[in-house]
Amino acid sequence: MNNNSEMSEATLPSREELAGCVIDILHRGKSRNPDVFLIEVDRQRFVLKDFSPRGTFVRNILGPWLVDREVRAYKALSEHPFVPRYLGRLDKMAFALEYRPGERMSRSLKGRVSSDFLSTLRQAIDDMHRLGVVHLDLRHRSNVLVGEDGQPVLIDFASAICGDPFGIFGKLVLRNLARLDQRAFEKWRVRLS
Repeated sequence: MNNNSEMSEATLPSREELAGCVIDILHRGKSRNPDVFLIEVDRQRFVLKDFSPRGTFVRNILGPWLVDREVRAYKALSEHPFVPRYLGRLDKMAFALEYRPGERMSRSLKGRVSSDFLSTLRQAIDDMHRLGVVHLDLRHRSNVLVGEDGQPVLIDFASAICGDPFGIFGKLVLRNLARLDQRAFEKWRVRLS
């Protein structure tokens, strides 16, 4: 955990207070994607995913639905050590997450990650599935980071599907979709081995 362990939904700033708190733009979204900001408030840093700069349809319909969907995944993974902690919603278009800096996955990391990185990543993915979440976009290099501590960090659950892993949906649908995450792991295993 980093220096934002005290941040909570009750202490998130209002949208009006955010203007002077942006440290960096981590990702500028396109027509249907959120902007992702690094925010600092009272020396505590967090990430804000925000659909408010998008057009009317995204701001009023698609964005809130996507926020609900991603927040559900982060809440289901609240105890997962390799997933940033959900900190709360700013409003219907934006939510905050723990900031976990790291380096995006790429072939350039070959030989630079610890010998147990891949086994830890595999366990992190298996644990995510046991908690009823399938990521569906782990192949994308920006969704798996090598954290500053050398451990994996799983982020961006915008495409994720959640459900009861022990119910019929979990046993039939989630288990089959989990294969996509497992194939993504194999991609990274080959590239980093």
